[in-house]
Amino acid sequence: MRNIIAILRGITPSEAEAHAEALIEAGVTVLEVPLNSPDPWVSIERLIARFGNDVTIGAGTVLDVDAVRRLADMGARIVVSPNTDRDVIAATRAAGMESWPGVFSPTDCFEALKAGATGLKFFPASLIGPEGLRAMKAVLPPVPLYAVGGAGPGNFGEWLAAGATGFGIGTAIYRPGQSVEATAQAAKAICRAYDEATA
Repeated sequence: MRNIIAILRGITPSEAEAHAEALIEAGVTVLEVPLNSPDPWVSIERLIARFGNDVTIGAGTVLDVDAVRRLADMGARIVVSPNTDRDVIAATRAAGMESWPGVFSPTDCFEALKAGATGLKFFPASLIGPEGLRAMKAVLPPVPLYAVGGAGPGNFGEWLAAGATGFGIGTAIYRPGQSVEATAQAAKAICRAYDEATA
């Protein structure tokens, strides 16, 4: 399994399944629909119904416990946030889902881990940089570290060398309105680059 989360920000319910199918065929097995997308709950529900037995599906930009509960009731398996909210993390873990909160500092990291986070989402990674990640990794316990927002096929190797264990990929894999073929080609290229970087 590749440690890649596809971030489908802006996707609509009518196109969600076709793009998800293209991503899964390319080898991406974790799909996130941010809750600031159009009708995100409908998209998530459709993706879980069709693909939920085979891949990990959930939501991003999850900011409150009510959203966590709704996701749990739907059968989602992963909750991703841009921030570190102890209540959201605790509710996510209590519901048996993966919790990936956004972190930017050592304080965020340790607060998230105390609350039970599955892994840490370094966001925006472009501002933290590989050296920032490397410095924080030196004081963190062994835990999955994902770079999100500034990590992509052109610099996977640099991030991995700094200690990243995975990536959240947004606009490099999906932009609102792009064709399914464009999503498929982007996903294949990202999977190739990931495989080369991790070989």
